[in-house]
Amino acid sequence: MTATATRPERLHAQGVDVAFGGIKALTEVDLTVRRGQVMGLIGPNGAGKTTLVNVLTGFQAPTGGRVLLDDRPLAGMKARDHARAGIARSFQAARLFRDMTVEENLVVAGLGAGLGRRAARERAREILDWIGCLPLAGTICDGLSYGDERRIGIARAMAMGPAFALLDEPASGMNETECARLMEVISELPARFDCGVLLIEHNMTVIMGVCQRIHVLDGGRSLAEGTPAEVQADPAVRRAYLGEKAEETDLVI
Repeated sequence: MTATATRPERLHAQGVDVAFGGIKALTEVDLTVRRGQVMGLIGPNGAGKTTLVNVLTGFQAPTGGRVLLDDRPLAGMKARDHARAGIARSFQAARLFRDMTVEENLVVAGLGAGLGRRAARERAREILDWIGCLPLAGTICDGLSYGDERRIGIARAMAMGPAFALLDEPASGMNETECARLMEVISELPARFDCGVLLIEHNMTVIMGVCQRIHVLDGGRSLAEGTPAEVQADPAVRRAYLGEKAEETDLVI
């Protein structure tokens, strides 16, 4: 894909807090996603991963801290403004327009990013061909298999030409063969689309296979960050996943 002339280098959560009533979902979280890199975001259930993604994409306003693109604060911007600024996402549930075709879903995303109809259609077909879904271009999304829905969700996010793509559990429900193909796709995203990727995923084979760095949340707080090998060896991460058995059990993540 052709890169735009000027694209931000960093998407940064700085001291982000989120509270729902008296419940703290996130507390002083710092995370930076860099263009050209796949950053993994992991943590036990309820750690705050999806809440952080919602903040980064404008679906949830932080109660403290801020989100920046390079040095540009995104305070007060809605989700559509984040998307126009170059931040796209896929969802745990694909949320496709189910009465539209696969190609139309991608064209709508391209139009929303400011492309003309012809350019949006060309980008849609190029992405579908690359991801192996071009034969599905004319298929109504309501008839897609679960695995195809997940792939089209990623394709639609990339049709926006984002500087940063946030993928929320794209491997959920996939078999081993589908996961292997997904890993190839995600690994190619930064170079092909000139973007950064934040990958939220429970499948640790996928995380370890595609991420240059991993950020770990636990109880709404940043617990650790480092390379896959550093995170896997971190005692605090081991305790978060294994509790009192951390010292005697291998952590295979």
